[in-house]
Amino acid sequence: MTTPRRAPGGFPVVGIVGGGQLARMCAGPAAELGLTLSVLAEAPDASAALVVPSSPVGDHTDTEDVLRFAEACDVVTFDHEHVPADVLAALVASGVPVHPTPDALRFAQDKLAMRERLTDLGVPCPRWVRADTAEEVEAFGAEVGWPVVAKTPRGGYDGKGVAVVSSADELTDWLARAQEAGTGLLLEERVPFRRELAVLLARSPSGQAAAWPVVETVQTDGICTEVLAPAPDLDPELSARAVEAGLRVAGALGVTGVLAVEMFELEGGEFVVNELAMRPHNSGHWSMDGAVTGQFEQHLRAVLDLPLGSPRPLEPWTVMANVLGGDYPELYPTYRHVMARDPGLKVHLYGKGVRPGRKIGHVTVTGDDLADLRERAGHAADYIRGVVTE
Repeated sequence: MTTPRRAPGGFPVVGIVGGGQLARMCAGPAAELGLTLSVLAEAPDASAALVVPSSPVGDHTDTEDVLRFAEACDVVTFDHEHVPADVLAALVASGVPVHPTPDALRFAQDKLAMRERLTDLGVPCPRWVRADTAEEVEAFGAEVGWPVVAKTPRGGYDGKGVAVVSSADELTDWLARAQEAGTGLLLEERVPFRRELAVLLARSPSGQAAAWPVVETVQTDGICTEVLAPAPDLDPELSARAVEAGLRVAGALGVTGVLAVEMFELEGGEFVVNELAMRPHNSGHWSMDGAVTGQFEQHLRAVLDLPLGSPRPLEPWTVMANVLGGDYPELYPTYRHVMARDPGLKVHLYGKGVRPGRKIGHVTVTGDDLADLRERAGHAADYIRGVVTE
């Protein structure tokens, strides 16, 4: 593997396992902080490998690949949560600092472990149970009411590994695979919610923490398509309790780096936690252009135990719209058009091949008129995708 070139002056090398867009978007902040970035990429043309000079190709499930990569790094962090436990253990045993630690990361990797720990902490959650048999599924449905939400404990994202079912018969294949793997399924009550919220914060190894404003996330077919920062018309008391819950989770689980706590806002001023992510997160992309310190810079600061930056918003509102793959493989002409049409727009494309429904970029726009910002961000995302042509 290639060895990253260190910057003079004693500045560290930050290694990121995984070459996706989250690693890619750390490149600019790393350069501004004077750091050297190194990425263990899945392929030479992975999203991050296109912009990070030190991007050796390796397999995140291969212990030798990961250890060889880490030899040249002062700290290792992650683009995703899919590194196996044995690889993480070997990484820690090698002596390189790892953030988040495997002890914390397992609560983002295993939804059953997450539910159990959050329940122990008194953090509001939907009613839930582990199910290994059809009889257990039927019993839970009878208790909380159908339909129920079934989740695979590991590996799901963007709606994958999640199903809303009205009987155990719909989970026959899932139960068979879960029994074979010895994992069981996570069943949750389907809660009626007003909207989805996210608390994003960063925590350093020394315990300093900083939280951005609570945002509203808008989902389409299980994929986040829009983020409104801050969440409009959010009761200040609910906002404070949501942030407190996020900080409590980060402290109790020993999270280091960025933590996203996805929530459902319920009627009556309550909330329940849906998911955790221990890395920069889609709900925080708005902060790149809308906050004093964006989530990617903050993540780098946190894993190096540097003083954290201010999460204060720069404008009253920021809207982020995800760009999903459509029918147009050539993005550059549409990219040029939306930049010319709206000079206040920020366009971030990920260098990924176009595939229908795939997240290939996002746009952000900031200002004081929320309705106008939503229209502008939505139009730009739709134009790049090919949904609109003018």
